Amino acid sequence: MTRLELRSLTKSYGSRRVLDDVSFTVDGGEILGFVGANGAGKTTTMRIVLGVLVPDGGEVLRDGHPLDAAQRRSIGYMPEERGLYPKMKVGEQLDYLARLHGLDAAAARAATREWTERLGVAERLGDEVQKLSLGNQQRVQLAAALVHSPEILVLDEPFSGLDPVAVDVMSSVLRERAAAGVPVVFSSHQLDLVERLCDRVGIIRAGSMVALDTVEALRSGGAPRWRVVAPQAPAGWAAAVPGAHVVSEGPDATVVEVTHDGVEQQVLAAALATGPVHELARVRPSLTDLFRDAVAGTPHTQEAQA
Repeated sequence: MTRLELRSLTKSYGSRRVLDDVSFTVDGGEILGFVGANGAGKTTTMRIVLGVLVPDGGEVLRDGHPLDAAQRRSIGYMPEERGLYPKMKVGEQLDYLARLHGLDAAAARAATREWTERLGVAERLGDEVQKLSLGNQQRVQLAAALVHSPEILVLDEPFSGLDPVAVDVMSSVLRERAAAGVPVVFSSHQLDLVERLCDRVGIIRAGSMVALDTVEALRSGGAPRWRVVAPQAPAGWAAAVPGAHVVSEGPDATVVEVTHDGVEQQVLAAALATGPVHELARVRPSLTDLFRDAVAGTPHTQEAQA
C-alpha cells in the first residue's frame, strides 16, 4: 500500500520560521488528523506536499522515494479556500479536472456522475458553482478531490460549512477511501470529528510537531486527572494540596491534575475535610483538552519517527 512521508520539512519567510523540522508518515489505510491553531503551519505543510510551495529543507516521499510532479497527479487535494471556478458549471468543471488527471472523456463523465451522486449534488451538475450553497460547494470540492481515484488524499478543513448529514457522508467517504488502502490526512478544527475518525492525530504548534500518536495513547499520557464531587467544598479548596493543580472548578465538580501517585488521596482527604464527597474518579483528557494544552505549550506524547 502507498505510504506518504514528510521528512524534516522546514520553511521560512524572511526571519519568520513557518515550519521547523516537521516529520510524520501516513500509511495506506490510515486516517491522520492534522490539527493546530490558525497560523500553526498546517496549510503550508499541505501545500508543500502538493508541490505548490517548495520547502527550504526536508522532503516529501512516497513509498520511500521523493514525490515528483507526475506522482503528485495521483494526489487528491481539497484546499481550505475553495479552488473551483465559480462561473463554471459543476459537471463541466469536474469533467475538466478529471481529464487533467489523465482520465479519458468517458471515464471522466462516469467519475463525475459517480461522485456527485454519492455526495448528493448530482442534480446540480448544470449549475454554476457560485450559485450553490457553501455546503454544496464543499461537496463539489470533495468530488473534485476524488474524481480521479487518487492514491493519496490531502484535505484542508474538509468539514467546514457542512450540515450534519453532509458530515456523515464525508466521514463515510474518508473511511471508505482509507479502507481501500489510501493514506488520508486532513486538517480540522472540529476536534470531535478528528477524535472519532482518525487512527492517529498530529498536533502542530508554531511550525513544530508537539504531539503525534493515537488518540488513545495521547489521552493516556500526561499527568493523571481526577474529578471530585464535594458539594460543600468552598471555592479554591484544592489549590492548597501539594502536587495537585486545579484544571477546572465549578459548582458540580472540581478536576485536578496530580504530579504523582498518591496525591489523589491527599486531594480526597482535603475534600472530606470540607464535608461529604460524592465522587472521586479518574478522568482522561479529551482531544480538545490535549489540543488546548499543546497550543498553550505543554506538549504530550511525541511519537518516534520510523
